[in-house]
Amino acid sequence: MSLKLPKLPSIRDLTRIYNLQAKQKFSQNFIMDKNITDKIVRLAGLELENALCVEVGPGPGLLTRSILDRGAKNVVAVEKDSRFTPALEQLQDVSAGRFRSIIGDMLTLDHATIIDEGLRLESNANGEIKAFENVHLIGNLPFSVATPLLIQWLHQLATKQGIFSSPQVSMTLMFQREVGDRIVALPFESPRGRLSVVAQSICDAFKVYNVPSSSFVPRPKVDATMVQLRPLENPPLASSLGTLEHLVRFVFMKRRKMLLRIFKDWDADKVALLEECEIDPTLRPQDVSTPAFCALARLIEQRGIKIP
Repeated sequence: MSLKLPKLPSIRDLTRIYNLQAKQKFSQNFIMDKNITDKIVRLAGLELENALCVEVGPGPGLLTRSILDRGAKNVVAVEKDSRFTPALEQLQDVSAGRFRSIIGDMLTLDHATIIDEGLRLESNANGEIKAFENVHLIGNLPFSVATPLLIQWLHQLATKQGIFSSPQVSMTLMFQREVGDRIVALPFESPRGRLSVVAQSICDAFKVYNVPSSSFVPRPKVDATMVQLRPLENPPLASSLGTLEHLVRFVFMKRRKMLLRIFKDWDADKVALLEECEIDPTLRPQDVSTPAFCALARLIEQRGIKIP
């Protein structure tokens, strides 16, 4: 059986037929060129055939088409805007049982709903139900909620909750380019910040593909980038992710100051924490490695120290 979808109306035609104008309140920007979504899926390098693929924010479904054409057999999409239901149902009808959509908000949706839909597809395909060992989360995220979604997913990954309880999980996600730059930034790079450290404490983060603003309708003011995050086999995180997040939020609020000044302003006695973790107090926050921040968060958590 061919896994290629049959010929479908173009996304541009669908948006016209169903009057699917992008809504500013949802921070929606559509990609209309399938060559771009095909390239995103190809460069992501994901093994889709034997995995549960969870797409967030499919909109009219162009990226979904590329995922299905790449051979994915089990795709569950979560879309907040119910206006896209007809377009997604049309795609579901021609997917040969490989695609289902859920209308809901990914920030609040119980992941059991996603897993149930995925198991239903798996049962239809193989006549049996089995757990998913590979889960790929992919999406052209609305810029306004992309960072809150990522932070939530990192917390769920750290504690193995929901779809992140699977043995192999990856995330391939669209962000504003400057946000993507922060996620992947290394020590001594100017974009480095809270998001860099939190993401890199449990994941390898790297760019997949830069997408110019001209690729979207309506055209946003900034370019975008697709970032992939894969869990590290030996992550440096040694505390709760919440403690680490609280720590880096505190220090990066004063990113232009040296750590010595930041910790003295907090409490002169707290400078000793830097010495115990062998962190150079003359460094600025963006110059500190992720393992060093993780060691500092662990010490703070062990001693029950309250971060401002």
